[in-house]
Amino acid sequence: MVEDDRAIASALHRALEREGFSPVTVGTAADALNALPVDFVLLDLGLPDRDGVELFARLREVSPAPVIIVTARGTEEDRVAGLDLGADDYVVKPFGVRELVARMNAVLRRAGSRDAAPTDQRVGALEIDRRARTVHVDGVEIACTPKEYAIIEFLARDPGSVITRQELLDSVWGANWYGSTKMIDVHVAALRKKLGDAVVIETVRGVGFRLVDPR
Repeated sequence: MVEDDRAIASALHRALEREGFSPVTVGTAADALNALPVDFVLLDLGLPDRDGVELFARLREVSPAPVIIVTARGTEEDRVAGLDLGADDYVVKPFGVRELVARMNAVLRRAGSRDAAPTDQRVGALEIDRRARTVHVDGVEIACTPKEYAIIEFLARDPGSVITRQELLDSVWGANWYGSTKMIDVHVAALRKKLGDAVVIETVRGVGFRLVDPR
């Protein structure tokens, strides 16, 4: 838990211990990086030595741990920005401990299902390395944003099957996301341009998408 407010950190630390977690609490970005590896990160954005957004980007580079942003920055723009960065969830202060724990458990369940999947996935010309979080088409690496990677990785888990927009929202943006599903179409359109004709993401009108092998 990265939280520089000592009163909040102390209270939440005790609450998480009562829920069966073994929290490590730090108050700076430097201490957060020194505390790795961990299984889960609760990240405040308002830190004294470094902006939390910068720390989040660094955590994503060096750790596979899920991240929930826990912050007082509660505007819709802040929440969208945090989730678009690739956060697994976004919780605005003040919050209830039971709600936070429920969100943590939901993220851990999703992370567990990802960890149980094979490290590599091939669908025709498409190759996904889940450990490295990379996407290749015909051996050429495709530069994907975190959300684009999450979408193609989720579709590739069950190629040929229709994945609903709601399933994509829940998996990629989190079950608490209440924005428009049009956001998915924008990201899928960007993915199609990057992946080219060798990889096909079909739109199933009124339902969602499916990944097919055109070959």
